[in-house]
This record gives sequence, C-alpha cells and structure tokens, in this order.
Amino acid sequence: MSRSIYADGVANITMVDGVVRYDLVTMSPAKEEGKFNVSPVASVSTSVQGMLRTYDQLSKVINKMVEQGVLKKTEPSEPVVEDTAH
Repeated sequence: MSRSIYADGVANITMVDGVVRYDLVTMSPAKEEGKFNVSPVASVSTSVQGMLRTYDQLSKVINKMVEQGVLKKTEPSEPVVEDTAH
C-alpha cells in the first residue's frame, strides 16, 4: 500500500460504461449551525464487481460491530404520509 487517505464519506457516485466512480470526501464545520463543508480528497474508480465485493466486506464489518455492541442497528422509520384530501 502506497499511502493512506482519511475520508468522512463518499459523494458523487456515478456509473459510466460499467465503471463505478465516486469521490472520497472530508467534512468540516460550516459557519451555519449543523451544516458542513464537504471537500473531495480523492477519487475511486472500480468495476461493478469490485464495488459489490467492497459492499460485502463493509457489511461483514458492520455486522460484526453490531454483534460486539459497538454499533446499534435502528429500524427504518415509517414514511410520513401527508393527507392531501382536505
């Protein structure tokens, strides 16, 4: 491995001609409360199969962290349905 890159997340995920591309980003507090400045630090390009292998590996790590109590799974909340019949 040649170098290490820290990222807070990913952004700008696209797929063109079977190649998945996304940016690794860092986040820093913005002047407005609760907002963040997002800055790209690197780009990743991978095959669809490579993305699926990455997803599988990350899912295994997340599941292990849930088992260890490091993370807690939350159920998705029910969608809010607005009554527009009035």
